[in-house]
Amino acid sequence: MDQRTTELANILVNYSCAIKKDDRLLVEANGFDSLDLIAEIIRIATKKGAFVFHQFRHDTTQRALLTHANEEQIKAQAKYPLYQMKDMDCYIGVRATPNIAELSDVPSKKTAWFAKHYGIPVHLKVRVPNTRWVVLRYPNYAMAQSAKMPLSAFEDFYYDVCTMDYGKMSRAMNPLKRLMDRTDHVQIMAPGTDLEFSIKGLTSIKCAGKLNIPDGECFTAPVRESIEGKVRFNAGSLLEGVVFEDIDLVFSKGRVVEAKSGANTKKLNEILDRDKGARYVGEFAFGFNPFITKPMLDILFDEKIAGSFHMALGNAYDECDNGNKSSLHWDLVQIQTPKKGGGEIWLDGKLIRRNGRFIPKSLQGLNPENLR
Repeated sequence: MDQRTTELANILVNYSCAIKKDDRLLVEANGFDSLDLIAEIIRIATKKGAFVFHQFRHDTTQRALLTHANEEQIKAQAKYPLYQMKDMDCYIGVRATPNIAELSDVPSKKTAWFAKHYGIPVHLKVRVPNTRWVVLRYPNYAMAQSAKMPLSAFEDFYYDVCTMDYGKMSRAMNPLKRLMDRTDHVQIMAPGTDLEFSIKGLTSIKCAGKLNIPDGECFTAPVRESIEGKVRFNAGSLLEGVVFEDIDLVFSKGRVVEAKSGANTKKLNEILDRDKGARYVGEFAFGFNPFITKPMLDILFDEKIAGSFHMALGNAYDECDNGNKSSLHWDLVQIQTPKKGGGEIWLDGKLIRRNGRFIPKSLQGLNPENLR
């Protein structure tokens, strides 16, 4: 057993979920590569007196279901998981899919049905607001390949990121949270980007290892109809087995009125047309994990890239609800470091970050050298 696996399991049980005696914990794994971590989570949580339940899923069986099932058969999938989730105090989700493209040929309407009939009732309506939860990936060959790294080197990177000092990060985020909570106007300038919107009256949420591992973001939501202008997301994004590059969006009154992504433009617009809320934005966030410096087609990592921001098309979180509802929540990332073309973010007319680095002295604790 790699001691780093035990260390990570301890963080998930004792810090992220704060599991205590008599808690009911559901551990859900996608893929089989994470067996060592799942076993350690079960061992540690059980020794604390928790009641632990676990289950495994796999994208190969998920592909078979979605390819051949009709809408009623897909809708039925939520009945028993919904009952179980309502009975849980805590949830740990570990994803270790061996093939990131396994679902790439599933028809869009099938994935939309699954999101509507399973994702929303089981996760968005029950798990997210009612349990202490955390989700993470597990290092395997598929992730290492996406990161363009040997597996052993990727594992070193992974454990550096996932076991960093999140308490220190949380304290460094306090000035940014206070600033965002009192901000009205946001303006973002970068290559292909000239965007503005309001976040007035919408609280910001610190994310420092409680809901995601790895972590490192502070998010809020835009006033739903306030977004105007254009934005280019320069980090590749993987959704439903398809990789989208250089996504260009144009907004008018908060709604995406034009969307392009090269050869995947048609697929992009199919996703945005799946319901009324999919063309509006439910989240805006700064990313600043000092160990994550380049995209690897895994949003739990990519949305925390140091010097980035991201916006989520679709559903807003209950913690910061701008009223937008959708079966979609798709985080798209723009990196503003000099290598990616730079950029600026202004809050109420004051330059907050330039080329990926925070400018005000009170926020400089979030720059990479101060978090490592």
